[in-house]
Amino acid sequence: VQLQASGGGLVQSGGSLRLSCAASGRRVHINNMGWYRQAPGNQRELVARITRESITNYADFVKGRFTISRDNAKNTVYLQMSSLKPEDTAVYYCNADAVALDTARLLTSWGQGTQVTVSS
Repeated sequence: VQLQASGGGLVQSGGSLRLSCAASGRRVHINNMGWYRQAPGNQRELVARITRESITNYADFVKGRFTISRDNAKNTVYLQMSSLKPEDTAVYYCNADAVALDTARLLTSWGQGTQVTVSS
């Protein structure tokens, strides 16, 4: 599964950004999708995840500010980020869990990352 993320950039504190990540692949069924982030010197951490049925879970530090959603027809996951803070600055990675239809093999894929920078 290939993941292509977009939508990062530079924004002032209190601003908003919307990230998108499109998944593609032949004969795969996409299940859970999510967003993680990694700031310099830190480990990669979960931001939000969403099931195929749109059940969501969020890290405590983004609850009430970020919203994850998906379009199953487009195999695309979105992250609407509002009330951004300088501490949200990081590279944001999308993630997808999938099943290969031919072999039933479980697959986990990562996007290339998109930089989000929040200035104070």
